[in-house]
Amino acid sequence: MSLESPSRQPLRVVVADDSVLLREGLVRLLDEIGVEVVGAYGDADSLLADLDEVRPDIAVLDVRMPPTHTDEGVRAAIEARRRRPDLGILLLSQYVEVAYARDLLEAGSGGVGYLLKDRIASFDEFRDALGRVSDGGTVLDPQVVSQLLGRRSDPLAALTPREREVLTLMAEGRTNAAIAAELVIGTGAVEKNVTSIFQKLLLEDSGTDHRRVLAVLAFLQR
Repeated sequence: MSLESPSRQPLRVVVADDSVLLREGLVRLLDEIGVEVVGAYGDADSLLADLDEVRPDIAVLDVRMPPTHTDEGVRAAIEARRRRPDLGILLLSQYVEVAYARDLLEAGSGGVGYLLKDRIASFDEFRDALGRVSDGGTVLDPQVVSQLLGRRSDPLAALTPREREVLTLMAEGRTNAAIAAELVIGTGAVEKNVTSIFQKLLLEDSGTDHRRVLAVLAFLQR
């Protein structure tokens, strides 16, 4: 079964990673799950140069690429979203780099993900992450979420332990139903916790803002 874009066409994805082995491995994995790879690049500048021509639905980028091997992937992702606000972004990293996760989330309102490269070994998890990003969701690696919660706890001081658990799973991109299954509670209980989180973090329903993403940003921005 292939992954589809909102237009019901197979997802169009570009890949950027300076490691030939990982890049080619990603291309093969994406092909196996029914994704159309429309470009594979060894550096971020090449991806950006082709962006308007190939018009992908999602860009999968390594965080560290030539020439400095620091934050080229993050900066390219932010620039790509500036040019194409509807472009989904999935960053991959060998290590937990909290600042880069924050930069990525602050650059958009949804359709973004940040995973450790080890997750690529799990076919189902990687496919699920692409699907969530395609649907406009936010996907953060559990290790990233754990560090974010540990380092940036002030905005969460008013939350109960259960609400913190729900927010953690929200940050990983889980739906209310998936959160209920993980915590072995009813969906109604999850909805009450989510509503309480929004209220405690002063996230008013404007009718346009993606409040689940804003709830995550509430503790990233402190």
